[in-house]
Amino acid sequence: QVQLVESGGGLVQTGGSLRLSCAASGRTFSSYAMGWFRQAPGKEREFVSFINYSGGSTVYADSVKGRFTISRDNAKNTVYLQMNSLKPEDTAVYYCAGREVPSTVWADWGQGTQVTVSS
Repeated sequence: QVQLVESGGGLVQTGGSLRLSCAASGRTFSSYAMGWFRQAPGKEREFVSFINYSGGSTVYADSVKGRFTISRDNAKNTVYLQMNSLKPEDTAVYYCAGREVPSTVWADWGQGTQVTVSS
């Protein structure tokens, strides 16, 4: 099991940028694939982005492709989500999640960080 703590959320205007961080502890971070998810009020949690254990492979939801960038620093046990050109529809609680290779189950979750984009 890995413990995850997100930070970096906040209030930003449309078109602005934020960088979320997710610090991991407890297990070997480099053996974990990591993901970002979000949940807006009244909606189900949805996938945002994925990065594999080495950082060599990434996946994005169509809604954020070209605007968000996921990255990781295994030396710092941290995964990042750089969010640019933010839109009001990006407003949500953002969660990072981890799954230990080769599992396909997102077993570990952070507590979430609020991102609010004002119009």
